[in-house]
Order: sequence, then C-alpha cells, then structure tokens
Amino acid sequence: MKKLIDGEKLNIIGKKVKEARIKANLSQIELSSKLELLPVYICRGSISRIESGDRMVNDIEIDGLSKVLNVSLNYLFGRED
Repeated sequence: MKKLIDGEKLNIIGKKVKEARIKANLSQIELSSKLELLPVYICRGSISRIESGDRMVNDIEIDGLSKVLNVSLNYLFGRED
C-alpha cells in the first residue's frame, strides 16, 4: 500500500493549522483553551507537534481545529486557499 505522506511527517494539515492559527492571532495555548470548550483536548505541546508534522491528528481533532480556527476542512487539507 502506498503511503499517503512522504518522509517523516505524520500529518498533512500541520502547516495549514499553523497558518490559520497565526492568521487568527492565537497562541498555541489560546488555541488549546478554545478547543477544550468543544470539548477537544489537545495540549499546547501537542499543537506544536501537529504544526511540525510530528503528531498524528484524529478526525475529531481535525473537526475541532476547523471550527475553532474558522477554516474549512478543505483548507486544512490544502484543497483550497
């Protein structure tokens, strides 16, 4: 079976999460706090690892990130700008 991600990256949304977080003017801690209200529990350190591609992200977390960052799932997956 062909790998979906080349190299050592464990997710394909990390770069877009970071871009959207910065555009929303949120720190990683603030993003973590807002996610907890959904409730989606991702600590600041895990957000850092997601953004760097060093942590996998499950579907519930992706949905929460999309909602809090006010971006579409297509944006996170790089299908739209």
